[in-house]
Amino acid sequence: MLRLSEIKLPLDHPADALTTVILAHLHIQASELITFTIFKRSYDARKKTAILLVYALDIVVAPDLEARLLKRFARDPHIYASPDTSYRLVARAPARLNNRPVIIGTGPCGIFAGLVLAQMGFRPILLERGKSVRERTVDTFAFWRNKVLNAESNTQFGEGGAGTFSDGKLYSRVGDPDHYGRKVLSEFVKAGAPDEIMYVSKPHIGTLRLVAIVQRMRAEIESLGGEFRFQSRVDKLDIKDGAVRGLTLASGETIAADYIILAIGHSARDTFQMLHDRGVFMEAKPISVGFRIEHPQSIIDGARLGPHAGNKTLGAADYKLIHHGSNGRSVYSFCMCPGGTVVAAASEPGHLVTNGMSQYSRNERNANSAIVVELNVSDYPGHVLAGMHLQRTLEAAAFTLGGGTYQAPGQLVGDFLANRASQSFGAVLPSYAPGVTMTNLGHSLPSFAIDAIREALPVFNRQIAGFTMHDALLTGIETRTSSPIRITRKPDGQSVNVLGLYPAGEGAGYAGGILSAGIDGIKTAQHVARSLAR
Repeated sequence: MLRLSEIKLPLDHPADALTTVILAHLHIQASELITFTIFKRSYDARKKTAILLVYALDIVVAPDLEARLLKRFARDPHIYASPDTSYRLVARAPARLNNRPVIIGTGPCGIFAGLVLAQMGFRPILLERGKSVRERTVDTFAFWRNKVLNAESNTQFGEGGAGTFSDGKLYSRVGDPDHYGRKVLSEFVKAGAPDEIMYVSKPHIGTLRLVAIVQRMRAEIESLGGEFRFQSRVDKLDIKDGAVRGLTLASGETIAADYIILAIGHSARDTFQMLHDRGVFMEAKPISVGFRIEHPQSIIDGARLGPHAGNKTLGAADYKLIHHGSNGRSVYSFCMCPGGTVVAAASEPGHLVTNGMSQYSRNERNANSAIVVELNVSDYPGHVLAGMHLQRTLEAAAFTLGGGTYQAPGQLVGDFLANRASQSFGAVLPSYAPGVTMTNLGHSLPSFAIDAIREALPVFNRQIAGFTMHDALLTGIETRTSSPIRITRKPDGQSVNVLGLYPAGEGAGYAGGILSAGIDGIKTAQHVARSLAR
C-alpha cells in the first residue's frame, strides 16, 4: 500500500472528496485506484472559523503502478510505502505444556497479556482480586449511590481494571515502533468497539461499551484454553533461590508457577507492600496530586471550536494544558473527559479519591479533567513506599474534609483563587454522584501544590476563555494518576532480582492508560512466550 498523508479538507467536504484528492495527488485515473482506507483522521483548529479535517490514507493500486509512484514521489515526504502494521505471534506453545503462565490482574495489561499468550497456545491462568466486570459494575454504581464501599470490587479492582470506569481513551504518547497499538485497537474492534477507533486521532470507547467488550475478550481467552479466577487476591509470592516458584491466595490456596506476570494496577497498595516485604526490587517514582475541575461543556466547545462548536464530526471538545510554575512545579491537565462525570474512585475505606469518566456519546452537561501538580521523589524521601503513604495521607484527610461519608470536598474556582470557603454551588452543578461538600480546599494538598495551581489557573484561562469562571467547580482530590513505584525489570521483562517474575503495566510503572498498558501486556507476554517455548 501507499500512504498519502497531510490531506486537509474542510469539515463539510463531500463524500467523494477523498477519492478526488487521491487521484489528483497521485496523478492517476479512477480505474487505477483499487481501494483506500483512512489510516488516521484528526483536525486542525488553529483557525476556528475554518477548521480542517486532516487525513492520512492507505491506498491500494496495482503493484507495478505502486512501484512507479514510489519512484516518482521519492522526494515527497507525504507519499510513501505504508508500514506493515500487522501483528505476528512470536512463539507457539509446545505440545506438552507443563508450566502454564499466571497473570495477576485483569486490567488492560493483564487482559492483553492473557489474550496474546492464549493465541499462542499457552493457556494462561488469570487471577483477579475483584469480581467479573458485570458484577463489579453493579458494586461500583451501588457505592456511588449508597456510599458503601466494597474494598475488593470498585473502580480500581475488578475485571477490566481502572480504565473501565474512565473515558476509555485509546491513545498514548509511548513509542510504538512495532505497531502493537494497532493490535490493541483491532482486538477491541473485534470485541465490539466502533471501527472508528482505528483511525480517529483520539479514539475512546466509554464505560458502558467497555463492559461488554471486556466480557467478549474474556470469552475468547477462555475459548483458547485460558482460565479466569475472580475474587482470588494474591497475598504472597513463593520465592526461592532468587526465582518465583508460585503464590498463595487470600483463601490459603497455593498455585505453583515459574512464570508470573504482575499486572496489578496502580492502586494495589497491599500488594506493593507484600512485594516489598518479599524482597522484590522496586524504586520510588514521581506522582502527581490535585483536583478535578468541571466546566459546562459548552464553554470548552466554544473556546476550542468557535462557530463549529457542536459539530457532529468534531464531537465534544477536549483540551491539554500545562504550566511551569514560578516555584518550580509543573501543573497540567490529566485525563480530560469531555461531556463526562467526576466519579468516586476510592479503593480503601476512609479514603477519598476522584477520577473522571465519559460514556461513548460524551453528551453529559459538564467537561472535567484533573488539574494536578508534579511531586518529586525528594518530596517523600526515605522509604521506597513513601509516595504511596503520602497518597493515603492526603486521601484520608480529603475523606474527613468531605464529611466522612465519601462526599467529596469541593470549592468554586473563584473562591479557591480568593482563598475563601465556598458556601453553595453556582451555575456548575457537580457530577460526583455521592455528593459534594462545599469547603475550602486550600489546605487539602501541600502548600506548594496549592500555590502552583492558583498560579496556573489564570494562565489556563488565557488559553481557554472561561476556564477561571467563578462558578467552575473543583472537587478533591485526585491522587491516582500513576503508580507511586516502579518494579524495575531487565530488558527481557523479568524483575531485576526475581527470575520468572514479569512486572508490567501501570502498577509496575511502565504504562499510563489503556493503550500503553495493553501494549506493555503484549510485550511482556512475548517475553514469557519466548522463554516458555525454548
